[in-house]
Amino acid sequence: MNIEAIKSGKTKHLAGANLEDEDLSNLDLNRINFAGATLVGTNFTASKLEGAHLEGANLMGANLQATDLRANLMGANLMQADLTGADLRGSNLRGANLMGARLSEVSFAGAFLSGANLMNVNLQGVDLRGADLRGANLTGANLKGADLSRTDLQGALLSEANLEEADLREANLAGANLTSANLLCAELEGANLSGANLDRACLVGTMAEVTS
Repeated sequence: MNIEAIKSGKTKHLAGANLEDEDLSNLDLNRINFAGATLVGTNFTASKLEGAHLEGANLMGANLQATDLRANLMGANLMQADLTGADLRGSNLRGANLMGARLSEVSFAGAFLSGANLMNVNLQGVDLRGADLRGANLTGANLKGADLSRTDLQGALLSEANLEEADLREANLAGANLTSANLLCAELEGANLSGANLDRACLVGTMAEVTS
């Protein structure tokens, strides 16, 4: 693979390419086709990937710090990837695997995360406003202080999740599994909890009367 051609912008079609451990940092990679590519350990720090095609790409352990990642990542493998400070607003992450990923200071506002695997990830204080998390696996996730207002969490798995002080105003939690979840001092005004499983959940100090 000619890395210089990629860096110069001459190569835009890299579907299925093997770019494992390559340095692609600080580049304009907007709208490049990386679908199905092997990008394990690849360094994308501070690169622009808006509109890029990363469907099914293997980004395990990739460095995506401070990247503009408003891209198509449907079904991508982002296990153990470093996404610190990445912009994922409106991104398509349906069915993506984010287990073990570093997600500090990430913005997922308006992102599509239905069916995504976020089991045990740290999302403390992260912006998830208006995101689509239907059926997502957030078992054991740390969502302390996260902004989940107007987020669609219908049928999501949130058992043992930490939602302490989370903003869940007008969130859709219909049918969600909140078994043993920590909702201490969470804001729940206008939230839809119909059919949600709140067995053994901590609801002390919630900002609205909880009914299910």
